Amino acid sequence: MAAQKPEKGALMRILKYVKPQLWLVAVAVICAAASVLLSLYTTVLVGNAVDCITPRGADFDKMTPILIAIAVIIPLVALFQWLMYFCTNAITHRTVKALRTDAFARIQKLPLSYIDVTSHGDIISRVVNDVDAVSDGLLQGFQQLFTGIVTIVGTLCFMLSLNLEITLVVVVLTPVSFVVAAVISKLCFNKFREQSALKGELTGCIDEHIGNQKLVKAFGYEGTAKDRFNDINERLNVCGRRAQFYSALTNPCTRFVNSLVYAGVGVFGALRVLSSAHGFTVGGLSCFLQYANQYTKPFNEISGVVTELQNAIASAGRIFELIDRPAEASDEGAKELTSCDGRVELDNVSFSYLPEKPLIEGLDLNVKSGQHIAIVGPTGCGKTTLINLLMRFYDVVGGEIRVSGDPISSLTRSSLRRSFGIVLQETWLFKGTVRDNIAYGKPDATPDEVMQAAKAAHAHSFIKRLPQGYDTVITDGGDLSQGQKQLLSIARVMLTLPPMLILDEATSSIDTRTEMKIQSAFDRMMQGRTSFVVAHRLSTIREADCILVMKSGHIVEQGTHSELMQKGGFYAELINSRQDAGGEQ
Repeated sequence: MAAQKPEKGALMRILKYVKPQLWLVAVAVICAAASVLLSLYTTVLVGNAVDCITPRGADFDKMTPILIAIAVIIPLVALFQWLMYFCTNAITHRTVKALRTDAFARIQKLPLSYIDVTSHGDIISRVVNDVDAVSDGLLQGFQQLFTGIVTIVGTLCFMLSLNLEITLVVVVLTPVSFVVAAVISKLCFNKFREQSALKGELTGCIDEHIGNQKLVKAFGYEGTAKDRFNDINERLNVCGRRAQFYSALTNPCTRFVNSLVYAGVGVFGALRVLSSAHGFTVGGLSCFLQYANQYTKPFNEISGVVTELQNAIASAGRIFELIDRPAEASDEGAKELTSCDGRVELDNVSFSYLPEKPLIEGLDLNVKSGQHIAIVGPTGCGKTTLINLLMRFYDVVGGEIRVSGDPISSLTRSSLRRSFGIVLQETWLFKGTVRDNIAYGKPDATPDEVMQAAKAAHAHSFIKRLPQGYDTVITDGGDLSQGQKQLLSIARVMLTLPPMLILDEATSSIDTRTEMKIQSAFDRMMQGRTSFVVAHRLSTIREADCILVMKSGHIVEQGTHSELMQKGGFYAELINSRQDAGGEQ
């Protein structure tokens, strides 16, 4: 029973997404009923036409009206079937649209801790591949459901009107199909759930290697990457074949049972025709044989889409698992940070990504308005983590961070983040024009404002050399150098000019000459603004008002460059080690 709960839960939740389309469901049901009933009535007409043929010849006077009625009904059946398919397609696509929208909306609300530890390819697979699987299952499922139910009920009624005994033969043998389909579908579900998970793993592997293809080639990792892909692909192949094998058993098995039903109707009906006492005609037997086929056909069709249905339910479970992920703590009751003076205080702050591995412990810091703070230290000491805490990408485990005197936990995330301008070492550009990329943080910026920001970031000159200048469409930045991408990222911040700045290796991809220009622009921009600079280059930290030296999550030293060098402590060791290694002076 426990194994079926996710299946039932996912199915019920899918039906909730269908609920807004109930009017389309009603139209689809009416059209299905009309097309099926007219088809069944056509069978009666065909039987009547058969009875018009006797050993003495055909009675065309009786047959002609019957043939005219059949000619009128057939186009109507086609029209109602088209309307039903139109409605079921609309139901499916609208449902899938809502499902995919909710999944993507949940991703926007998920904490970064989940995004950081989860394969991006697996997340993409849930939103794209798994939703497509649900779409395929719904599309076939709805069509078979509507026509199947009406066909089963309709044929039973018509058969009962013709002969009770033969109808009982059909009804008694039919449940065997249900038993066969139920046993096989249980075997299918687990395999399709496993198959969906492996598809996510495979998508993650592909996304990882395509996104880092330069590194793969640079380190000669092609063979290992191929072996890893082949391993996942082989596991998916084995799982997929088993799933298809189990699902492929359904149709032949149910068809075998249904053939027994057809044979039973033929034998029993023939005996009734030969026994003139029962008054059962050849035309009646012809109708019954067609009804037997029509009655068993829905069972065959439904069992034939078990593969899609089971795959859809398994995929829906993965989608709902994503949608049900806890979102970031709500901002309900939090206030807007309307006036930020740039004061930042850290009071006994503690943080760790893993409870058993403390990273930052007892961190205290008091930054005054307009101060230029440089953060240095060895890799893994917590520099970037400190930035994540300031931006509230992660929440502190202990202690408190205050901005302008207010704990950041009492402020809305959007207002807090609007108060920071951030330039990271890793750049990100979206598909769009250069102008749109610069105006990402200020969509209503005028073309002149965008141009002035680009000039301040020393990006204007290379932008003008692009084919369409500021209207040049870039994909993911692949047609720009790393330094040019960084200049556009810096121009974004130049445009918004927030009261506080965070520069995490912001000039790491820029040549020394351009860096000097950028640094002068930063100096102007940082006047009167609190700024936090994570940097390794001495030129970017020498003029800082205060240098924080971090080691193992603690601030071990702080002061100006000259003060720390005179002290001869850990900071002096870092600087001297770079000089000894021939680094920047």
